[in-house]
Amino acid sequence: MRQVEAYSRLAGVYDEIVIDPCHDRWASFLHELWSTDPEGVRSVLDLCCGTGLLAGELIARGYRVAGVDAADAMLALARERLGPEVALSRMTLPDLAVEGVFDAAVCTFDGLNYLAPDELRLTMAAVALRLRPAGWLVFDLHTDAMMDFTISNPNVAGTSAGNDFVISSIVDPGARTCDTRIELTRPRDGDPFSEQHRQYFHTDADVRASLHDAGFAVTAVGEEYTHQPADASTLRATWTLSSRPSATRSSSNPSPHDGDPPSGATMPGLLRAVARTVVVAGTATAQWARQWPVEDLWAARLTR
Repeated sequence: MRQVEAYSRLAGVYDEIVIDPCHDRWASFLHELWSTDPEGVRSVLDLCCGTGLLAGELIARGYRVAGVDAADAMLALARERLGPEVALSRMTLPDLAVEGVFDAAVCTFDGLNYLAPDELRLTMAAVALRLRPAGWLVFDLHTDAMMDFTISNPNVAGTSAGNDFVISSIVDPGARTCDTRIELTRPRDGDPFSEQHRQYFHTDADVRASLHDAGFAVTAVGEEYTHQPADASTLRATWTLSSRPSATRSSSNPSPHDGDPPSGATMPGLLRAVARTVVVAGTATAQWARQWPVEDLWAARLTR
């Protein structure tokens, strides 16, 4: 089986396998959140925009969206979906050479889990420079609970939209990494192929330190794009942040934990699963894989 560059082939089946209708739900959460901003949120920077599914939902709600992604194949699909009037650029974090200042930035589907800890710190600083004072940053991270789940269930096999796939993950708890091989053993179109992906499970301390150094204040850490606080069972945590005015970004800033939820409220990142997971002989069946493999697990186009 031929191994190819990440998302060079997977992009072609991405939207077919992402069948969980989450983008409308997530966009509604963001719209409700931003409606409380007295300055108003009009412009949004979509990091790891992929094929433009979330951007399309935000545009439909009246936002002006610019997207960046590392995969040309994903951006090509986003351009088809969103049209030429939407600014889409190929960039790889932590490099963020986008022009302009935005009211808000988002990064969904665990894109930031593909950054090493030092890259996460640099990325937070780069994003802060692209936001207005008191601007918003909302992103999600996979958690230690998901890391534990993946250790227990390292193999996923299934069929979606006529594509047979196998996903095999190796987690190193000490290094806090997950190396995953995605194989389309019988794609609906074309020859079989495989891709290799790596995620990092950031510690809570590393995330908060990176945010603090970049001048962000954590306002909430919740269960996946809801207002329910995250806890030890959370598989994907959604972080909501506000950028501090640049004049206050100094060593005199309060502790990164001041005003934040208790440290036990969330843990760093990994993959999402669903409660109805079915495990047979150590392999999760397609009933779970329908949501895990491509839709969630490996959405790091921008951070490869």
